[in-house]
Amino acid sequence: MIEKEEIIEENTEEVDLFDSWRSLEFNIDEDYDYVPNNLSFRLLSDTLYFLIAYPILKILTKIIYDLKIEGEENIRYFENGAVTISNHVLVLDCAMIGLACGFRKEHFTTLAKSFKIPVVRRLIKLLKAIPIPEEISNKKNFFRAIDKLLQEGEIVHFYPEASLIPYCKNIRKFKNGAFEFSIRNNVPIVPMVIKFRKPEGLRRIFKNKPDVTLKVLKPMYAEGMQVDEFRDKVYETMNNE
Repeated sequence: MIEKEEIIEENTEEVDLFDSWRSLEFNIDEDYDYVPNNLSFRLLSDTLYFLIAYPILKILTKIIYDLKIEGEENIRYFENGAVTISNHVLVLDCAMIGLACGFRKEHFTTLAKSFKIPVVRRLIKLLKAIPIPEEISNKKNFFRAIDKLLQEGEIVHFYPEASLIPYCKNIRKFKNGAFEFSIRNNVPIVPMVIKFRKPEGLRRIFKNKPDVTLKVLKPMYAEGMQVDEFRDKVYETMNNE
């Protein structure tokens, strides 16, 4: 058993949390609507997020992780489109990122297989999840949908590590996707770093796993850099936090 004073050791195994629940068919074709824009969907989505999910998640992440957010001004008051990225180390890290954005609602890219989970797939759709198509032939419309959001001043989140490893203390190598969208649409990358800290006070008595600080860094622009160079610069900046 992990000692209460000890931060949990790094897990090096990728986690597929919902594999046993994937019982529904979900197919993305050329007609799939990645970002529904009809009035009824937007009203239902906003009601679910701001009146139900946001306050519940704010309380939940405080209780479970004693969540502290630093640098939220770097995204909450940024008026233009942006690509946000973070390390992927917790099931609820997407909720933490949403809380950091405040009332700037964020779109999250996610694996298409997440949309095969009963009930959950409808909820995440309403909460602005965007499935990443597995077939190359269907990615053209996905690219177009993300480009449109960024050009309209929206925020889109990517996990450049591409997989969840719970409580991983190291930032893993990045894939290129988020940086390609940033450069193509002339919008910044806003890096977010999820860090772990020892529980304090009474929390040390009953909590073995670490608490969480989410740090929002300043927007970063490619400024003429190629994708690989920009990716490596952002990686180095996050790794030094």
